[in-house]
Amino acid sequence: MDIDLEKNFQIALKKLAPQFGEGLDIQAVLFLIGVQELGKGFIKLTKEEKVDVLHVAICTLLAPYGFYEYEGLDKDGWPHWKANEKLPPLKSDQQQQLMKQAIIDYFFNKEMIN
Repeated sequence: MDIDLEKNFQIALKKLAPQFGEGLDIQAVLFLIGVQELGKGFIKLTKEEKVDVLHVAICTLLAPYGFYEYEGLDKDGWPHWKANEKLPPLKSDQQQQLMKQAIIDYFFNKEMIN
């Protein structure tokens, strides 16, 4: 485990806590990012739409790494991406590390965390 990455991720969670509460995990943060990127404010979502919100977050987070490219909004206002390159096969802990780093990059620059 990358100790600096974990430390920075915990700092990021603490900075989000005043607005979103304690006890956030990666899934919760992904949902927050997805809702933010969807830009529809508070709306009731179906179970399928909640999964789509997580997909929006993942594409948003991985776009700066070159894995996805934003294509635009569909007729219902949902953002869409195209895959630029296939994600390399990653073990579960490697996926977690990539997502944690992407979350840190999304919310904060290095100066804000240190």
